[in-house]
Amino acid sequence: MSTAQPIPDILSPEFAADPYPVYRALREHKPLLWHEPTKSYIVSRYEDVSRVFKDKAAQFTTDNYDWQIEPVHGRTILQLSGREHAVRRALVAPAFRGSELQNTFLPVIRRNSEELIAAFRDRGSADLVADYATRFPVNVIADMLGLDKADHERFHGWYTSVIAFLGNLAGDPEVAAAGERTRVEFAEYMFPIIAARRENPGDDLLSTLCAAEVDGVSMSDEDIKAFCSLLLAAGGETTDKAIAGIFANLLTHPDQLAAVRADRSLVDRAFAETLRYTPPVHMIMRQTAVEVELAGGTVPAGATVTCLIGSANRDGERYRDPDSFDIFRDDLTTTTAFSAAADHLAFALGRHFCVGALLARAEVETGVNQLLDAMPDLRLADGFVPSERGVFTRGPETLPVVFTPS
Repeated sequence: MSTAQPIPDILSPEFAADPYPVYRALREHKPLLWHEPTKSYIVSRYEDVSRVFKDKAAQFTTDNYDWQIEPVHGRTILQLSGREHAVRRALVAPAFRGSELQNTFLPVIRRNSEELIAAFRDRGSADLVADYATRFPVNVIADMLGLDKADHERFHGWYTSVIAFLGNLAGDPEVAAAGERTRVEFAEYMFPIIAARRENPGDDLLSTLCAAEVDGVSMSDEDIKAFCSLLLAAGGETTDKAIAGIFANLLTHPDQLAAVRADRSLVDRAFAETLRYTPPVHMIMRQTAVEVELAGGTVPAGATVTCLIGSANRDGERYRDPDSFDIFRDDLTTTTAFSAAADHLAFALGRHFCVGALLARAEVETGVNQLLDAMPDLRLADGFVPSERGVFTRGPETLPVVFTPS
């Protein structure tokens, strides 16, 4: 993109079609940009986005979530800080790591993947987005919570509405109203179920949340409902796009697909590189607690900062040949890629690092392995070229593939 040309707006059709040249122009020429439509300061360089997320000097808050996500989820763990945040995170985190994840939920993940693949493995063709990626993580979360998977279409509709609300950067009133309706509908659905689990707990995650207590603090019905809403939206949308993204990237790089097919230990590398190269979430906002100096200027206290993850992960100051998908790159650390020590920014960093990162990893590892086992000669449908859709979250909208039926 020529420096003589104006940089396309992040709300423009040109940006939506392909944000990566815009990201490059922002990093090079406008690393700090006041964006009037969203009333926020846009930061695009890796060093700045990483600093905002790590926030070692307590200069940034998540107060922006009061208006950005509370209208659809209710008050969530993302908005909390200090001891309140630490206690709430301690209440929910055990389910997403260690023995609880391995022993209780990994079988759930495997079973849900197998059920979806069984529906198309003998057809010889499938759409990996519609037939698998959009359904798999939502089914897993519903199963984990002990909800009825027959309500999948309602869950999918709710989380699609929530994600549209979060990405409603242009302020469309219909999108806003639909998101707020979702909060009411989900509460009406969840509160009777929560009450029933408190009365008759089972061995599901929802029962665990109802019974959890740390330092004398337990979760209210509203806390649990808000967390479940957040889990369905964040866990559904991001893992959906991660699975679609990893296959889009591998299928368009057949040599790397062949390497992963031959050596499944490379799945982690492929997932980590997908999170860097085509992250499911392209933007996360924070709010300044004090005046802050960033590359390109000063951000006043109380301002919203839009962190462009999709740009930071393609910063040539951090990654060699950043616009190339390369699972063998030596400047991305796979061993820490799913922890708060990650050097890509797709899960954020610091105290608000994604609590579900290891769950996402388990889902992606399971899904990739089972799909490759079921479709050993998997390839794109003739003439199809994958493309991404979305601004706030982004990924392939469709991914038609063909293979020899098993």
